Amino acid sequence: MTGRGRTCKAKSPDTKCAKSKSKPEEMKHESPPRCTRKDFKEEKQKGATKEQKLKVKAETTEPVTKSKMQPKGTTEDSPKTTKEQKSGRKEKSPEQSREEKTKVQPEDIKTTKTCTAKDKIPETNIQPLRPKENPKADRCEGKVDTILFTTLDKLRIKTDEKSYTSKVVNELVDAILSHLKQNTQCFKEAEPLRTGSYYENLKISNPDEFDVMLAIPVDRVDVSPFGDDGAFYSVELKRGNSHLKKFEESSTLSASKMLDEFRAEVKECAKKYPEWELTRKKKGCPAVTLIRTVQSVTVSLDIVLSLVVKSSWPSFTKEGLQIDSWLGTKVKREYKWLPYYLVPKFEGTGTEEKDGVLAKDTWRVSFSHVEKAILKNHGSQKTCCEKEGDRCRRKDCLKLLKHLLSLLKENNSSFKKFCSYHAKTTLLHACCSRTKDTDWRASSLSQCFRLLLADFVSHLEEGILNNFFIPTQNLLSSLSRNKCNSLARCIREECDKGFPIFK
Repeated sequence: MTGRGRTCKAKSPDTKCAKSKSKPEEMKHESPPRCTRKDFKEEKQKGATKEQKLKVKAETTEPVTKSKMQPKGTTEDSPKTTKEQKSGRKEKSPEQSREEKTKVQPEDIKTTKTCTAKDKIPETNIQPLRPKENPKADRCEGKVDTILFTTLDKLRIKTDEKSYTSKVVNELVDAILSHLKQNTQCFKEAEPLRTGSYYENLKISNPDEFDVMLAIPVDRVDVSPFGDDGAFYSVELKRGNSHLKKFEESSTLSASKMLDEFRAEVKECAKKYPEWELTRKKKGCPAVTLIRTVQSVTVSLDIVLSLVVKSSWPSFTKEGLQIDSWLGTKVKREYKWLPYYLVPKFEGTGTEEKDGVLAKDTWRVSFSHVEKAILKNHGSQKTCCEKEGDRCRRKDCLKLLKHLLSLLKENNSSFKKFCSYHAKTTLLHACCSRTKDTDWRASSLSQCFRLLLADFVSHLEEGILNNFFIPTQNLLSSLSRNKCNSLARCIREECDKGFPIFK
């Protein structure tokens, strides 16, 4: 039976839909609330348009789909109805217009009922504020990016220069090692450990500084802290035959005596290489420095005497090396199993005495080999900065900070005591607070650099920059607060002005 037959049999006295000329398909799809309304005539007198629309649908003989294709309020078979609709619209009162606007259709009611509190949460949550679009600010930021990228290009060392210079340096290092093995007893076991910015791929501008540690193994020693910061130690040789006993001073291995003889041997070897010049000894410096000109660039080579201690790290390092959330506990454990190094360095005049030991005879602990390993494998993901992986900006940010610091030192001699090691330590701490590689993504150079500068300025203003391996040592303790604050102000100004110093 068709839809029309079912409607006739129903003979509902309350519905006027049965008297209308609507098509069966339309009657079938009409929702009950619209069919059972009793006020169609009253609405017509008031200028309502719903009944007119129903009449248009009832009188047309075209399929429903065709009527939908016609413009609103028109059909091919009912031009009269269209006129009535237009006239009906003119007769609408303001109250009726407001009524129709506020009417809720059945579909709307259904949607409202099915909407849950969870669905509304994203609409009511306060999202992080995003800065308004500012074309001028965007252009300024773009200029900063351009300046930083251009600066990095300038700081990049050419491969041919790097290769030739390293060849010249290695020739002298090999000659010194050969001399020590053939002509000395106490230094013949020295092994080279190449550390520093050049070997960490952090050298900038020119390959003009090289650091090579010549490490003497000591197996049986007692190491005692000198002072409260955990950075300096006195070394006592245990019983046994050792060629180093000649450097003992009151049962303590004298760093100053050992360094003097080491320097004399290096000087003797350097005589065979007149192009290299031995510089004057610097107070408290553990290095023997030689310089020469290579392709119009003055190259400096620091030969550093050191002791390699193959035992547990000093207790002061227990709270240091906080790389667990960055590189992982397994990597940290591997580093902790490595030996540590002691270099003949002291602070002050060297005449300070504690427990019968002079400061000039003490040794400073060094973890430069671990620093090198960390910076060469710095990603939380193992493929960071490799051919198969994504590139990060950790090293680029450090290069820029080192360059900025060197330029500020050139402009202000009062900053001369600030060094690149302060910048490196700041980066290591920053990597432990921003551990993911995405925090240092390649596309965010400007943002990453500004964050690193903010870290450095914060350390300067607080006057505290803890040693990465020995948290009890403050690397800024010997620098006045005025100088720290002055350097912090200079860095802030450069950052605010878009780094004009790099131009």
